Amino acid sequence: MSRVSEVEEWAKPESVAAKTLGRLRLGKEAIISLILFGVAWQIVSFFTPPYIVPGWQVIFDKMIRLQPHQIYVTVVRVILALVVSFGLGVLGAVLMYLSRRLENYISPLVKLVMAVPVICWILFAVLWFSAVEFRIFFILTIVCCPVFLVDVLDALKGVPKDLRDMMLSFRPTRLQYIRKLLLPAVVPAVLTSWKINLSLAIRVVTIAELVGAVSGIGFALNIAQANFSVAEVFAWTIVLIAILLAAQVPVSWVESKALRWRL
Repeated sequence: MSRVSEVEEWAKPESVAAKTLGRLRLGKEAIISLILFGVAWQIVSFFTPPYIVPGWQVIFDKMIRLQPHQIYVTVVRVILALVVSFGLGVLGAVLMYLSRRLENYISPLVKLVMAVPVICWILFAVLWFSAVEFRIFFILTIVCCPVFLVDVLDALKGVPKDLRDMMLSFRPTRLQYIRKLLLPAVVPAVLTSWKINLSLAIRVVTIAELVGAVSGIGFALNIAQANFSVAEVFAWTIVLIAILLAAQVPVSWVESKALRWRL
């Protein structure tokens, strides 16, 4: 084989089959890790009381008896709060990008909000609001919205000056400038923010329901803790993990379509 052929072969894009095999190999490793963890857990359960490390048969028995409506309540709360947080975050980021003075006023407040621990926001919501649903909505929004805002604003600022100047040379309207240049540039950051906030929202809503709600998975965890049921706590934990993994699927699908050029 000539040197030119070797270079062409080396520079050739990775084939679909190779990429698929790589993903399968990663999936195989993940499955093996989970199986080893499950086996180790089961072995430990043989030498410990059920109220410390319950066996898988006990955990699965608890999962069958879980209340489905608690899952529905938590999922609806998370989706509603994330959609509103995303809208507010994108709107705030665009306004701050278009007005440096507005950014100078709002940025310190955003940093202040993000510096407050989640548990403090939960306590504030419990003390400020009597309506449980609005209380949880407030907690999720105040925690997730700044993440969207900061990520989108940083992405907007990351648009190269050459591209901005070229776009402005065509004398676009402000709406065209935003729709044709800025919004496509922030797609990777938006998808990353969704991945982060999905995980964050699941954790935050669980804590919020644990402290100040009478429904949802967090409330069910509180009941399980009061009954000293480790198996039920572990069952609800598996449900939370499954919810997060399922929520990542549409985001990953959108990412594969919108960012196809990165593959």
